[in-house]
Amino acid sequence: MSKRFDYFVVFAEMRTGSNFLEANINSFPALSCLGEAFNPHFIGYPNREDCLGVSEEARNREPHVLIEAVKNAQGLAGFRFFHDHEPRVLNDILNDPRCAKIILTRNPVESYVSWKIAQETGQWKLTNVAKRKDAKAVFDAREFGAHLEALQAFQLKLMKALQTTGQTAFYVAYEDLQDVDVMNGLAAYLEQPDKLERLDRNLKRQNPEPLSKKVANFEEMEASLAKTDHFGLGRTPNFEARRGAAVPSYVACAKTPLLFLPVRSAPEDEVLPWMAALDGVNETELQSGFSQKTLRQWMRTNTGHRSFSVVRHPAPRAHRAFCERILNKGPKCYSEIRRTLRRVHKLPIPKDGPDASWSLEDHRTAFVAFLGFVKANLSDQTAVRADAAWGSQAGILQGMGNFALPDFVLREDEFEAYLPALAMQVGVAHEASLPTPQEDTPYTLAQIYDDEIEALVADAYQRDYLIFGFGSWR
Repeated sequence: MSKRFDYFVVFAEMRTGSNFLEANINSFPALSCLGEAFNPHFIGYPNREDCLGVSEEARNREPHVLIEAVKNAQGLAGFRFFHDHEPRVLNDILNDPRCAKIILTRNPVESYVSWKIAQETGQWKLTNVAKRKDAKAVFDAREFGAHLEALQAFQLKLMKALQTTGQTAFYVAYEDLQDVDVMNGLAAYLEQPDKLERLDRNLKRQNPEPLSKKVANFEEMEASLAKTDHFGLGRTPNFEARRGAAVPSYVACAKTPLLFLPVRSAPEDEVLPWMAALDGVNETELQSGFSQKTLRQWMRTNTGHRSFSVVRHPAPRAHRAFCERILNKGPKCYSEIRRTLRRVHKLPIPKDGPDASWSLEDHRTAFVAFLGFVKANLSDQTAVRADAAWGSQAGILQGMGNFALPDFVLREDEFEAYLPALAMQVGVAHEASLPTPQEDTPYTLAQIYDDEIEALVADAYQRDYLIFGFGSWR
């Protein structure tokens, strides 16, 4: 037995060489790999009734029973695990430092083509070359895209789990499977002293030809893959800190089962009077200050509830954040951040707030400087917190998803079309006045907006423009 590990797992996928890897692992006297122990369609291997005495029915009822059986097996035992295997045990496996992780990978195009050929021939293993069945794969770009996305998502999940738990894994590429020294290195990783003289020769490589010989529409595949952005050149960088759900900011109607998940600096105060009017009450009677516990209680009590958020074009939203949180020294002002922006970032705003001498040109100059700060701030280049008042709306909604996503995400200019419909969904005949946008002071965005400001906003909020499809504000 290993001193460090109670059992092991081989993370792999179909057509990555996992059968061959398993055969070589099983060549070591003290190691035993038990097949696909958590395959949802069988247990261990097709047509088997149990694995280590645990039936498929017992495993499906409580999968951790099989984990315990593997831990208690003779020698050091393990199994192969693919991305679509039993999800109830995955996190426990990943978080267990007593479980050795072996990660087998293969070029996803090669594995996809091999999978398509195996589907066509029905031959998933080859032990006798004389019985090899021949066929060509037909490349389907949409199908391959889904295949690639699933593989990458699983690999990212594995990597993140290892990083956050301080573990490491033994990585094996498909090409490494023919290297006996790598197999012996794997045994050493599992603290097994035995060494192999040669590799298992029972399983044969099924399709040794180059891809051009294995794919019927090879030129079409080449053209399709040429469009794949392997290095993420088209990716919008995102260095913004992840956000929580901000549940205490949520607001519910006094009686109507409607919940508002506000986005800071988007329509927020404007929406609250409309919500109060649905029940004919004052704003003070709206329900707020939730914790996750009390919000769950509200949700259980209010069967059929609906929730919504409102997003705003990044230009007026950034201007609202600038005026409310930084420029004007009102109740919503971030005084400490304001001082830091003046002192460290040289934001050209007056110490005590704008007075009669504050000109339109002064306002525009300061707002342009603020947009430069926002871009640096959201790229994690400043010591100031990336506050929700000017953080990306995509990031804020993603944070909401840590608790529950809103049912509806409305744009500010859609109130007339969608708020009445939303009210009807919770059983209210809509008679309340629609929210009226508040004007920023001392100057509005319309008074200073131009192509330069639009370009600066778009540069700072690339992610929001991409995800929500925003165009120019005017």
